[in-house]
Amino acid sequence: MPLRQLTEIALAIALAAVLDIASKSFPVPRLMQGGSVSLQMLPIFIVAFRHGWRLGVTAGACYGVVNFLLDMYVVHPIQVPLDYPIAFGLVGFAGLGHPLMPQRGPEMPVFSLGVRLRLAFWVGLGEGLRFLAHFVSGIVFWSQNAPAGQPVWLYSLGYNATYMIPETIIDILLLQLMLRRILSYSS
Repeated sequence: MPLRQLTEIALAIALAAVLDIASKSFPVPRLMQGGSVSLQMLPIFIVAFRHGWRLGVTAGACYGVVNFLLDMYVVHPIQVPLDYPIAFGLVGFAGLGHPLMPQRGPEMPVFSLGVRLRLAFWVGLGEGLRFLAHFVSGIVFWSQNAPAGQPVWLYSLGYNATYMIPETIIDILLLQLMLRRILSYSS
């Protein structure tokens, strides 16, 4: 891996950690067993869109390890990889859309509806895969927190949707604003 890409991944991981820590200082509700609206995935999406899914998954998984080290919450040894490196690594699959994004050039149509819809789709896919990992973890490892009489799957669905849906919408909107910069430096 070229030094430039390695450096960019390291900076993205560091920035993701800083954005997560900074988001904790805002008056955003935080859920008891973890999870809150954060901007932490933005740098991972940028790596994925600039360099493709392999580096996106790598950056996401590495950030998952860093996130775990900064904010450990363990109920079972298998829950750790599912909630951290696997969940955050899955976000990098948004980079599957990398070849579908316009490449650098003077007539780059970054404001076209098609480009913006593709970006929204791939962000939704990445966050959706992350949601799936947290959803499964919620069913398997957090079932004791479900209210009496409520199906565990419904509890996990609602709990994770509470913060993941707003975060996905915010990520899509902010990445739309950064689209010209993301695409102009793609390699």
